[in-house]
Amino acid sequence: MDVSTADLVSELKGLRKGRGLFAVQLEKNVGPALRAAFGISGESGAAELRRTLSERLLPLIDSLPGDLRISLLAAFGLTEQARHPFYIDRVKWAASTLKRDARTVRRRIDDGIARLAELAVDGTAPDRPASHPSPHWHTEVLRVALTLEQPVPEVFEFRRVVADADDLTELDLALTLTAAGAPGRPMPDSDLQVDVFYGGSLVSRQMQSSDRVGLSLRLPSPLRKGERHDIALRFRARFHHPHYVCVPRHPCDLFDLHVRFPQPPPAWVGRLERVFQDDVRDASARGTPIEADGVGEIHEQFRHLTPGFAYGVRWQESVADATDT
Repeated sequence: MDVSTADLVSELKGLRKGRGLFAVQLEKNVGPALRAAFGISGESGAAELRRTLSERLLPLIDSLPGDLRISLLAAFGLTEQARHPFYIDRVKWAASTLKRDARTVRRRIDDGIARLAELAVDGTAPDRPASHPSPHWHTEVLRVALTLEQPVPEVFEFRRVVADADDLTELDLALTLTAAGAPGRPMPDSDLQVDVFYGGSLVSRQMQSSDRVGLSLRLPSPLRKGERHDIALRFRARFHHPHYVCVPRHPCDLFDLHVRFPQPPPAWVGRLERVFQDDVRDASARGTPIEADGVGEIHEQFRHLTPGFAYGVRWQESVADATDT
């Protein structure tokens, strides 16, 4: 099927309605032009549609200027901070972020959609592997050791970053802890403690949502483009849900995860790979079954992580819990 730019623009504008890519009946908003341009089969369900569209749209969006990129991420609900149920609220978030009025942001969204359609139709979309450099930095190796044997679980994180621009002075990190109780309840500070072992100084910590904490780590000295730097952090965190995942904000080449469970280990453990973060909390997102070894440990590796997707493990404490999902 030959796809016209006008048809694709029309369908992309329809895709931003409601919850954007997180619409419950997403398939109703995906027409023939989108399916043809992005190679989507007619039998794809909502989850597969969401995954495919995200994989195809994100490289296109990342290739655009900053104001268009932020506007489009908000319009389609592709950034967690703007994952609001109504389009008008996502526009307001983008307007606040860009320090522009909503009318200007709507024009930016229309401009960005027109550019997306041109790129898709011309076949010039950048085919970005997960290790493609971000505008500022990316993770070469992330090694995590999580022990659940302590009264408060501890996470040791060893990360090697690579500067993708000159004069890199800070790393913008983030950690999400799904809070117990009512959705939207602010996470208490006591639920998360952060210690820097080496590689920088923690200069700010702020809530980006009810369960996502933004962390800024100042480096000992500015990095030049291509330079590598190692950091080590320890997190003490109260887990309210039985999963641990990495949802990278920047590309990550390798995520190496060790988890040590208390004895006896969980009845069931599953590997999660390229899962939407919101879906991780759903008990139906069980992943691929894996087994803990004789001392209650699992070791999993993930390569070429795509920003915005979740990678890690979830577990069920009892046989009854495991068979009910």
